[in-house]
Amino acid sequence: MVCTGAKSERQARQAVLKVVDELKRDGIVILGRPEIMIQNIVASCGLGGHIDLEKAVYGLKKTMYEPEQFPGLIYRMDEPKVVILVFASGKLVCTGAKKEIQVHIAVNKLQETLEAKNLIRYEGPEKPRLPPLPTKPS
Repeated sequence: MVCTGAKSERQARQAVLKVVDELKRDGIVILGRPEIMIQNIVASCGLGGHIDLEKAVYGLKKTMYEPEQFPGLIYRMDEPKVVILVFASGKLVCTGAKKEIQVHIAVNKLQETLEAKNLIRYEGPEKPRLPPLPTKPS
């Protein structure tokens, strides 16, 4: 069974268990509890600044940027092992994480790197901050 569209790990697990319960109610024999494995989390966010993608190609390792083909820079992060699509607007799409915490860690790590290498420019007097990392796993 594949579950898509959940907004959290918890919501995905609840959805799977609900479907299993409904199948049982309809007379389908299911032995034991299902083994639920999250294979891929996709998340999007905005950093609130403008990213110079041309410079980011040289400032970040493991990137691919072909603006004639696709407007985003593809960044392959080693730890956590995720792929982040980075757009000049400061918006990101992170994919490949198996736990929510990995998304938070990856996005925070990328933001810190972009700031350290002066690859992101914020508008206004205060730069936006991402929410703090969750303290407990979901």
